Amino acid sequence: MDQTVLARLAALKTMSVKDLKAEWEKLLGTSAPNNSRAFLELRIAYRLQELTYGGPDRETRRMLDLLADEVEGHARRKHQIADPRNPVVGTKLLREWDSAEHTVTVLKDGFDWQGRKYKSLSAVARAITGTRWNGYRFFGLRERKQEEA
Repeated sequence: MDQTVLARLAALKTMSVKDLKAEWEKLLGTSAPNNSRAFLELRIAYRLQELTYGGPDRETRRMLDLLADEVEGHARRKHQIADPRNPVVGTKLLREWDSAEHTVTVLKDGFDWQGRKYKSLSAVARAITGTRWNGYRFFGLRERKQEEA
């Protein structure tokens, strides 16, 4: 980061809430939504960096929109996000848990475990263990590091 951006970010910590709200209006063109110092600092810091270095590219914004749709339960788009960690359709994932071997089949639009369809590996891992897990971690699927690719 260049020194100008760093200085502006550091200055946010010394500003009053009133000054932060004024900075918000200057940078975002609207009145600040609340008086939360932490919220204002974080959002203004993000905006300063976004204006200096650029925001997310088109593909990243599209991915975020799709994720938001999934979280909110909307089906605005026909295709859901394909996670690059997903193995090829038809792959069988094996995991031993509690002295039992569990087999999950990768489907085009989800996962099959014991004849039931799940939208995510995390949902399968939760069904198996009864607790929340990152499904990719539970089944040993992680993105390869650049040097391994």
